[in-house]
Amino acid sequence: MTVLITFEGAEGSGKSTQVALLSAWLTRQCIAHVVTREPGGTPLGEQLRTLLLDSHVSVTATAEAYLMTGARAQHVADVIQPALKRGDIVVSDRYVDSTLAYQGAGRGLDVDALRALQQLAVQGIWPDLTILLDVPAAIGLQRRGRNGGVNRIDREVAQFHERVAAWFRAAASDDPVRWRIIEATQPIDVVHTLVVEYVHEALAVSSESSFERFAR
Repeated sequence: MTVLITFEGAEGSGKSTQVALLSAWLTRQCIAHVVTREPGGTPLGEQLRTLLLDSHVSVTATAEAYLMTGARAQHVADVIQPALKRGDIVVSDRYVDSTLAYQGAGRGLDVDALRALQQLAVQGIWPDLTILLDVPAAIGLQRRGRNGGVNRIDREVAQFHERVAAWFRAAASDDPVRWRIIEATQPIDVVHTLVVEYVHEALAVSSESSFERFAR
């Protein structure tokens, strides 16, 4: 069985924390898995991540979308596809939906055009389960500020982050088969318990190959 699990959410939603906790749980269950992130996951992706998040670099919305998608194409080819072929579970901190939310809803680019571009990048590999860690944009940004390391995306106006968060909620509501929504203002251990519950369900019932999944 091959399963691709993605975590999505606005800034400060706690994705990285929950990905790490899930990885520890999978390890305790002796489940082979790969943890990765976007942008990133490959040498090319990590270099592009540094560039794209640099507050001193000016990037147009269109250039940002193409760079994110290019990093994703390499990520799929080098990390995600090989892992799924081995039969490993893949857990990714962000994936396709982040481009639709940030460059689409956030930047105002055409979401349908972006979705078509993603089809070229992912080569038919779409998530089996997407967990949305939902947090009000203002609270998420406060968390980011407390934790330090504010980047170019974090510095966008509040309305940008509100559009991103709203898109995630709408996408999750429109596709309850793939998405699970967790209120991420809850304590970390409560969120983790819900994550494990949803992942356990996905591992138990999923017999459909990620290579055969297409955009909904």
